[in-house]
Amino acid sequence: GTSAPDTDAPASGTGDAAPAGSEGNGGSFRDDVQHTRARRGGGVLPAELLAPLTVLDDRRAALAVAATVVPIVALMVLGATLWTPWVVLLTLPLTAALQQALFVLAHEAAHYRLFSARRVNEGVGRLLGAVVGISMCTYRVVHRLHHNHLYGPLDPDIAMNGGYPRGRRYLLRKLATDLSGRTAWKTYGYFFGSPATNVATNAANRPLDDTSPALRVAALRDRRFVIAVQLAMPLAVLALAGPGGLARYVVLWVLPALTLLQVILRVRAIAEHGAPASLDSPLTAARTHRPGPLGRLFLFPHHVGYHVEHHLYPAVPHYRLPDLHALLAARGVLDGIEPRPFAATWHRIYSDPVPRP
Repeated sequence: GTSAPDTDAPASGTGDAAPAGSEGNGGSFRDDVQHTRARRGGGVLPAELLAPLTVLDDRRAALAVAATVVPIVALMVLGATLWTPWVVLLTLPLTAALQQALFVLAHEAAHYRLFSARRVNEGVGRLLGAVVGISMCTYRVVHRLHHNHLYGPLDPDIAMNGGYPRGRRYLLRKLATDLSGRTAWKTYGYFFGSPATNVATNAANRPLDDTSPALRVAALRDRRFVIAVQLAMPLAVLALAGPGGLARYVVLWVLPALTLLQVILRVRAIAEHGAPASLDSPLTAARTHRPGPLGRLFLFPHHVGYHVEHHLYPAVPHYRLPDLHALLAARGVLDGIEPRPFAATWHRIYSDPVPRP
């Protein structure tokens, strides 16, 4: 049903609160509204308008999970049953897109925004992440740095989306490397808390050094859980379907995760933050997209395209982001910025770098 979070969950009107004992030390996601106050309407939403948008709806969350998991199962059954080159070629990009949708749902759980009951949120979020090889609890700590230090020295995502535009050759070379599978280990290392080199400072970020002992222990346990799940999945397929089934599992599930998914993740990361207009506010350092059906399927599932709104108010669950967008637009907060068509974003990040004077 529809309910507010449990009393020990990060409820909110001012960002996602940290779990007890970890405030300000690796668990919280701050609202990023300090640079919006000068805009018409005052920028910051009053509590009476924001509070209804932060209420969690377990039914809608369950529907979002089902809308991702059911098609994945259907694709796996289709591909494994028919097992022809054309069917495989059809399923691979769809599977990669749905794998990214699992990433997005794990992201919601990392923000404590998936289910209102803390145990359900953690359990479902960890499982969805583990199936695609990411540690949700570790990602929570890493992602908090991105939110609280957007484009700052501690932002771990600059290694992925910083420095654009760099020219079409650079971008195409990066995407070709992703498609070859050679960057997958870096992606999964990021979700396991490995240091990422900040391209602006050339320094390694160590997000797990900047968190509470409780969250550090949770991250360690979750990484072990992910490894166990990743070992159990092929072993289960081998036991149930034999070597032939294992080969199909590798082609239908592992191959898109190592190749096409890497391309999707890079393109979305750059679309959200690459080639920003300026770095002094999420209004200009982030980007919102309102795509069509194909864009929602392959790049922006579960309303993840509302990225400016998400940075401004991370306590708002994904299914209420369209309402948040409409409210901010009505108050003039979004005047002159996003949303923009993805084609315009692509042209911006694909263009040649501007020569320095």
